Amino acid sequence: MSIMRYPIFCLILFLTIPTLIARANNVRLDENGVTEVDGKKMFVLSVSLPPRPVAKAPDGSDGLAVLKRDGLNFMRIRETLFQKEDEPWTEETVRSIKPWLDAAASQGLLCWVTLHKLAAINPKKPENEKLLRMTIEMYKDHPALGAWKGWDEPAWVKQPPEPMVAAYKLFKDLDPNHPVVIIQAPMKASAPLEQYHDTGDIFGVDIYPVTYPPGKHSDFGNHEISLVSDCTKWIAAASKGKSVWMTLQIAWAGTATPGKTLRFPTFEQQRYMAYAAIIDGARGLNWQGGERPLSLNARDTKLGWNWTYWDFVMRRLFNELNENSPLHPALIAPDSKLPIKLTGADDIEFLTREVGDEIFLLAAKREGPTTNVHFSGLPSTDEKADVLYEEPRTVQIKEGGFDDWFAPNDVHVYRIKRRG
Repeated sequence: MSIMRYPIFCLILFLTIPTLIARANNVRLDENGVTEVDGKKMFVLSVSLPPRPVAKAPDGSDGLAVLKRDGLNFMRIRETLFQKEDEPWTEETVRSIKPWLDAAASQGLLCWVTLHKLAAINPKKPENEKLLRMTIEMYKDHPALGAWKGWDEPAWVKQPPEPMVAAYKLFKDLDPNHPVVIIQAPMKASAPLEQYHDTGDIFGVDIYPVTYPPGKHSDFGNHEISLVSDCTKWIAAASKGKSVWMTLQIAWAGTATPGKTLRFPTFEQQRYMAYAAIIDGARGLNWQGGERPLSLNARDTKLGWNWTYWDFVMRRLFNELNENSPLHPALIAPDSKLPIKLTGADDIEFLTREVGDEIFLLAAKREGPTTNVHFSGLPSTDEKADVLYEEPRTVQIKEGGFDDWFAPNDVHVYRIKRRG
């Protein structure tokens, strides 16, 4: 299939995207795994796949513009030919990536480009290396390029790391300004992951635990949504200090294919999974499956994307995490060394970050009984702390600590002001 068979689509794309005069960007990772774009730190908020180029939102405006307004800064893309995974890539496949990048650039968004099996160099398949070189050279200076995505779930499918390491070295030789992302599957057969350490700069796991029956996406044994926490810790340990981006669920093959029961995470589930990933080391989050046809209602089918779920769940969550939120400075800060301790439960995970004279404490409870716990180890602070996104609720601080309640999968975000 050729994109040139669709001259009207190409004409619309040309007319709706201004001339790209922006320069290529430099994307790096700081010592804490935080993404920096031309020196600006950001917490990565991504979707895959996004609305198609020139696709509209329900109000008639550009779909990518709406996502950018809500806080999206990255999006995972693939070729527009949408060929089968096992189908060999051609030069036409490589060139079909450009409409995504151009559309993203017009809205100030960055892309991580899915290269499937192209991102492995095998001497027996010289065509692969030729096309990989062509792809890197063609797009390394595009203003919307943010990262490259290598072989998908390589450990699970037993893809040897050596050809991926060779591809990674080629990426670094030809384009040292953009990182390589490797996403693994949440399966026991994927272990050990450490052998893939030299195949990328950013590592993650795609994990989709909200299904009927529960836990169909992993064989780890935990069928609850706290599986996200387990997987984040697993990949963080295997990456040995490299950056972690986790991929979470909107919809996937286990919920939005024939014969499966459609199920979406509620806001409360989605919020827990996002914060659990952050607490356990994620410096970026990606949400999978907004484009899956069997997840779309009649209105969204015409638009080609799940705007209903975005409106009901994701926009609300992005309001807590995007760069305009009060929490954002903490999302890009290093971990605090304050000696914070928690007593009263062993199923609550927490993270402390410091920004100026403010202390942010993020805490999320796994499944289990509702309980009251005590946090201690705070320095001299104000007597009350805000509980963000639960206003006007506060907690009372006394002698460097405070008590609070947690129900199953509760998340509390405390903003504490240092005194003096």
